[in-house]
Amino acid sequence: MKYSTNIWHPCTQMKDFEKVPPLSINKTEGSYIYTKDNRKLFDAISSWWCKSLGHRHPYIVDRLKNQLDKFEHTIFANTTNEEVEHFSNRICKLTSMDKTLYAADGSCAVEIALKMTIHLRQLRDQKSKTKFVCLENSYHGETLATMSVSDCGLYSDPYKACLFDSLVIRDIPYVNGKTDPLWEDAKHHWDKTEEFLEQNKQSINALIVEPLCQGAGGMLLYSKDYLSRLCKWCKQNDIYIIFDEIMTGVGRLGKLFALDYLDISPDFLCISKGITSGVIPFSVTLTKNQYYDMFYKDKMSEAFLHSHTHSGNILGVVAANSVLDIFEQVNILNNVTNLETLMHNYFSEIQQEIPILKNIRNLGGMIAADLDIDKYRFGFDVYKESIKLGALLRPLGNTLYWLPPLNSKPDDIINLKQVTKQAIINAVEKL
Repeated sequence: MKYSTNIWHPCTQMKDFEKVPPLSINKTEGSYIYTKDNRKLFDAISSWWCKSLGHRHPYIVDRLKNQLDKFEHTIFANTTNEEVEHFSNRICKLTSMDKTLYAADGSCAVEIALKMTIHLRQLRDQKSKTKFVCLENSYHGETLATMSVSDCGLYSDPYKACLFDSLVIRDIPYVNGKTDPLWEDAKHHWDKTEEFLEQNKQSINALIVEPLCQGAGGMLLYSKDYLSRLCKWCKQNDIYIIFDEIMTGVGRLGKLFALDYLDISPDFLCISKGITSGVIPFSVTLTKNQYYDMFYKDKMSEAFLHSHTHSGNILGVVAANSVLDIFEQVNILNNVTNLETLMHNYFSEIQQEIPILKNIRNLGGMIAADLDIDKYRFGFDVYKESIKLGALLRPLGNTLYWLPPLNSKPDDIINLKQVTKQAIINAVEKL
């Protein structure tokens, strides 16, 4: 029977709800989601990767309640407040950046960076430098511009006629983690990439990457050395560098930001998702003083006029400050280190019992592997079984991954291992 309500769910084949209706949620707490039909589900994907500190963290909730007693939103074009000044100062110090521009989601944060690089080329009379460079399997959002600098055809192919062309770097050195030899030495791969870039450098405006880990493209890790070489080449050739840390930032990969693994600072840095622990839609794009100064003029027409109604929304800022408070007060990154080891051990145990789990890759609070089975959308079958057993898994195609809240407890991960293993077994038995 056709499923139909007034709701059109995001990134979903609505016909799937004929088989498995959407989960009706009536409560969340910590790492868990509670449904109307009395199920308790471990949020193994941090609700699309944003629940860095779980659901309804009491400190964040209390701070938001206090703020609501003062004011909830004012236009940010003509106003400021202590919270946003404090957060801007903190995040700039933590990232070695200088200026902040605010929006409400990751796609908009990336769009700000893309637009500013184009505008800067106009100001510098470098109008022929229009091309963006991205990596194969990259994903940077779902606006027309962000899809244009991505390499995920599942999301962008229907709109190709309206997208601009970008240069896509192929054959990048993927790794399974920090112990992979390519992590520290990818010179062979870099030599091929450098040749490609040298042929196109006169037209290149900016490079955009998800540093070290590609999310929607399949939870793929790639070489730190390769990224370092790529960024150094960009610096040497006057090509802007945009780091999209929407997913990788705020402790997810074991450091506060993925850029902390490198010795090069990007020109633009985009942060969202975990910076508020997913409590409020919020994003920030950071950049450098030298670019700010190029727009600091007398004429309004010479300003950077990008804006959003909820830019600098005070509730988002309070949530973001609260997350940084917790990272300062509690050693979250130490817990991520422990999670990294624990999750790798458990995925390996599952693999020993279920050999179809292949290509395990793991960094910080992210682990993934591929379900090597000749069955269309087998990952969806695993999802259906997982929600019966007590966990919310949402494989990317046939890529199974865990991306739990960073403050998850060992017992949570032990239970997640059991659910994951049984969900795969059950799905296989139903083939």
